[in-house]
Amino acid sequence: MKRQFALAALAVVMMAAAPADVVTAPGRPEAMVALDAGRMPAQVLAQSMIRPGARVMDVMAGQGYYTELLARHVGPRGRVFAIEPVNYMEDAKTAAAWDALKKRNANVALVVGAPGETPIPDNLDAAFYHLTYHDLYWQSEKFKYPRTDVDAYNARLFQAMKPGGVVIIIDHHGVPGMDSRAQADKTHRIDAAVVKADMARAGFRFAGSVPILEITGDDPTKLVFDPSLRGKTNRFYYRFVKP
Repeated sequence: MKRQFALAALAVVMMAAAPADVVTAPGRPEAMVALDAGRMPAQVLAQSMIRPGARVMDVMAGQGYYTELLARHVGPRGRVFAIEPVNYMEDAKTAAAWDALKKRNANVALVVGAPGETPIPDNLDAAFYHLTYHDLYWQSEKFKYPRTDVDAYNARLFQAMKPGGVVIIIDHHGVPGMDSRAQADKTHRIDAAVVKADMARAGFRFAGSVPILEITGDDPTKLVFDPSLRGKTNRFYYRFVKP
């Protein structure tokens, strides 16, 4: 009996340590590693409810910061689908970064297209939005990013998720009550209450918030790319589960 308890305790320790190992293992680009201090990826993954072997969608993945970490986290039996808008891939630096990332991580699939227009992979265990959920309310002719019907998109997401699947949404706190499309266009933020309401309408159950990325002193009326606060915004971390 004592041995069983010891093994169980060891398993818990190993599970808790795994996200840190994912982050610190060699091979990630230096530019990505430099972002770790502000993004706290080990803590984010540890609280994500995403397990090894999971099928995960990383929405608006940028140059793949979290795509690579998720790929390491879910392991070779898992799969990560990175959704990347067309205009991102027209940048040669970004395209080269993705070529290198996919060579390092065989379990990554890159899907090019705007979230609202791109088919969502089926049988998902998780969907991950790191500072990108507000982009569902954004649109831009300049950046070839079309308007998204948010409720229709979330309905498709709900259908694509397995029962018990988790949606992780991390985003910049915006001005409460401000129109979501105006706020996304002006500051690239969102009212956290809008996110909860959107997900509830789609059928997801709120599964708690994680306060590790919340800070004081951020001005929610400012653009998140303002040099004075870039990477230092007050961010919420919400989890939602498909019943």
